Amino acid sequence: MRKFLILLLIVSIYSCKQNTSTDKPSEVETDATATDSISIGVTTFKGAGVKDFREFKVLDSKYINTSELWSQFNKQLEDFTESNYNTLKALIIDQDIPTLHRYIADGKLTYEQLTKFYLYRIRKFDRENEGSLNSVIALNPNVIEEAKKADKTRFVDAPHPIFGMPILLKDNINASGMPTTAGAVALKNNLADDAFIVQQLKKQGAIILGKTNLSEWAYFFCGDCPSGYSAIGGQTLNPYGRRTFDTGGSSSGSGVAMAANFAVAAIGSETSGSILSPSSANSVVGFKPTIGLVSRSGIVPISSTLDTAGPMTKNVIDNAIVLDAMFGEDLSDSKSIYALWLNGFYYEDLPKSKSLEGKRFGAFKRLMTDSLYVNALEDLKKLGATIVEVEEGGRELPNFTNLLNLDMKNDLPKYLETYANASIKLKSVSDVIEFNKTDSLQMMPYGQKLFNGIVADEGNEAFLENVKDSLKVIGKSFFDAPRRTKKLDGFLSINNYHAGLAAVAEYPAITVPMGYEANGKPKGLTFIGKRLQEKQLLEYAYAYEQATKKRRTPKDYN
Repeated sequence: MRKFLILLLIVSIYSCKQNTSTDKPSEVETDATATDSISIGVTTFKGAGVKDFREFKVLDSKYINTSELWSQFNKQLEDFTESNYNTLKALIIDQDIPTLHRYIADGKLTYEQLTKFYLYRIRKFDRENEGSLNSVIALNPNVIEEAKKADKTRFVDAPHPIFGMPILLKDNINASGMPTTAGAVALKNNLADDAFIVQQLKKQGAIILGKTNLSEWAYFFCGDCPSGYSAIGGQTLNPYGRRTFDTGGSSSGSGVAMAANFAVAAIGSETSGSILSPSSANSVVGFKPTIGLVSRSGIVPISSTLDTAGPMTKNVIDNAIVLDAMFGEDLSDSKSIYALWLNGFYYEDLPKSKSLEGKRFGAFKRLMTDSLYVNALEDLKKLGATIVEVEEGGRELPNFTNLLNLDMKNDLPKYLETYANASIKLKSVSDVIEFNKTDSLQMMPYGQKLFNGIVADEGNEAFLENVKDSLKVIGKSFFDAPRRTKKLDGFLSINNYHAGLAAVAEYPAITVPMGYEANGKPKGLTFIGKRLQEKQLLEYAYAYEQATKKRRTPKDYN
């Protein structure tokens, strides 16, 4: 059963592309090309000049039937009124998972009410009104029944805290009952079985609420298009400045949905910046784990070398809870890690993490002109941390795009063969390119430059392996050398400025809201660790978050 939601307007450029400039950080480092940049309120497209937000070619989805979508919920929501919604707001908006469970245990809230609240809020804000954000692309038609079932469940032992929590998934993650489109018309009928991480979440009792919009094909498709745009979903908007600020990408819808309180948590995916960028841009917490900690099976790929899914939430404790529910060895994933720890490892001790006494963090000297960053460093010092200035070495990532090209040329056919619905007859990037030509205005209004580049790339397997090895050495050396010489526990960055280097090193990173520029634009403080340092990064981020409380709800969506 396929059901979509609507979406509407604007945005700027983003995250699946790697900026290699060495003079100053670009606003958005990305996963796909080497020369894109962004400035406030406008987007600089490579070779296309500067465009104002109001000049984008497509605003609304041409493939989402909102009447059809809500027809399945209207009757079930008849008993949920504006009065119910307003009564529950104080219990739900910006609350963390432990607090929601406490209200449920006290009889102030039910899982059904929680789920209906989010559905009501999505219907109220996400489409066809002056505040439309266009972040949600599909809804689970069975979600209310699943919430009712959760209310009737009784336990001998306490369940995982993810139990009964409505979760949104980026629409490149397979989930039964909804198509997995990656934002592309070519996959609009791709009804597939649950991805491994969705199975993990469901085992712990999570409720899948729906799917979020994304930059089409995880922003490795068009090249000269705004982040947050997909043919299926339309244009996602930033609630902190819906005609002003970029959403980041490619997990744009997940970041926006979290900022706007459309679910308890969302799942994004990252190749190089695609969780960190939209999390920072929308003032939420985003975690890109060590490659292999969470499965990639059943997720539309860019690169089996660099891809990972990860949680996006309004606070750190929720992030830890979601990560804890997702991780697990997947024998069908070549990079899957067999973790020895049990559930509870990531969240149980987190509330004790209030001090950073004795911790040493590398802060990049190049970023010291950013006042929010400097203020964050002072806050960390007050928590007992030592800040060590770090001079960056070379940040060039040669042949990075070739790595993505050659991986996707190999990995997309494997997904289509193994995890897509049997009705999807397309088997390669070339097939998608030809399919899109049948109605280019609807399916690829910005072109498909990056897909054409994938097909044109003639690199062989030996070349690809050499690129992988050399990039990993570059990334690891960038972090490992100063880590050893300066005895560092981690690194501090802004947004996704060092996402590409962390990606090729396969190191984890978490971004936490660190404040807003004078015009209200959000920024994130990003902690970068070493392999399997997720628990420590969560502790650092939690201590900073609790001491500073920087996140604010977007004023038009409170």
